[in-house]
Order: sequence, then C-alpha cells, then structure tokens
Amino acid sequence: MDFDLLFHEAWPACERRVHDGWVLRYAGGVTKRANSVLALNRPADLDGAIESAEAFYREHGQRCVFSMGPKAAPGLDAELERRGYELVDPTVVMVASSDHAGDGDGDGDGVGRVRVEARPWPGWMETWWAVDGRYGDGYEVAERICTGVPAWYGAVEEDGVALAVGRAVPQGDTLGIYCMATRPEARRRGLARAVLRALVRHAGVGSAYLCVTAANEAAQALYQSEGFEVVGRYHYRVR
Repeated sequence: MDFDLLFHEAWPACERRVHDGWVLRYAGGVTKRANSVLALNRPADLDGAIESAEAFYREHGQRCVFSMGPKAAPGLDAELERRGYELVDPTVVMVASSDHAGDGDGDGDGVGRVRVEARPWPGWMETWWAVDGRYGDGYEVAERICTGVPAWYGAVEEDGVALAVGRAVPQGDTLGIYCMATRPEARRRGLARAVLRALVRHAGVGSAYLCVTAANEAAQALYQSEGFEVVGRYHYRVR
C-alpha cells in the first residue's frame, strides 16, 4: 500500500499547491497532515523546492512542516535535519486483513449498538473535537476536512451523547481508520473496540489500516488485539 497517498487522500487539505512534484497543503493549521508538504520525489532543485515550501507557509502564517512518510524524497529527511528542522510526532502505521481486523478477543461486542452514518452528526463532531481538538478555533475547518471525502462515522451513544467515535474512509479494497476518540469518563469500557469493529464490518473490504503515535502504547495494544500489525513508520519535520 502507498500509505503516503492514502493518508493524503483520506485527510484532504482545504488548499493544495503543487511545486515541482511536491504538494503544499494548508487547512488553517488544523492537523499537521493537512498542513504539511507531501514530498514524494526529489525535485531538480531541492534547495529551491524547500525555499518555495517555506515561503508558502510564511504566506499563511504557519511553521513549515514536511510529512516524512515511507516514500518521502530520498535524502530529504537528512537535509531538513541539517537545516535545523525538528523531528516531531513519530507515528506507526498498522494494517490488518479483513480476516483479522476487528476480530479480537476483547469485550467490544458486549457494548450496545454502534451508530454508523454516512456523515458526522453534531454529537459525533463534538466528541471528536472535545478529545482531539488541539487547534483553537479550527472546528469548522476540521469538519470540512472530515467531510472532504466519502466516509462512514461510527459512535457509541448513551443518553444522546457520543462517548466514543471513529471515522472510516473506503479506499479501493482497503479502509482507512481515523478519528478514533473516547471521552475520558468513558474509557476502559471497550467502546473504542466496539466502534472499530463496527466500522470494519460495515465496510466489508479486504484490509484496514490506521496510524497511531509511537508513544501511545495503550492504543497500539488495543489495535494489535484486534488483528492490526505495525508495517511502517513516519514522522514530521518542523521549523
């Protein structure tokens, strides 16, 4: 799988500018993925391409961020490090086949029915933003990113409140899992597991993938128990 492109397509930036094969992405500063350079080839003028990227983000009042995925331009990571770019957010990519995804031995099936819709409803957005809304007043931009491509949205609700949520993006014969979030007061009840299983089963595709920060060992353990295995890693360079 070409994870760089899968991530790019499933989490669309509001603005994209192409420069010498690189895609400069901007979405109001909401998430690094949508506000970073997708650099999948080595341009003829590497220095010029980096400088153009830096100028693009200066125009938007943002720090310059490069997504360093599995197929990033050869030599780019070392060059950015030489220029003083900081390595941040090391992340693992995990994949499971349809035979194993969402088929672990945990207690997720003991949770009540998971609601799955073709669009995020206010309660879904409120819960995801409450858990993962690190971007100031970017709620509307976040909603635009989430709804930028067809996806399914799952949640376990109690008394009208979405306690755990997730987003699934169908991409050919695979499924991208995003926005997994559980309210702090509802954790350790198997709700995230239930949402994950419901989304995978609803999609019925050949495989599923997701990404999780390398430091989040608890989430990795959950996903491993549901059949996901680490297949790659990426990080960002920021200055």
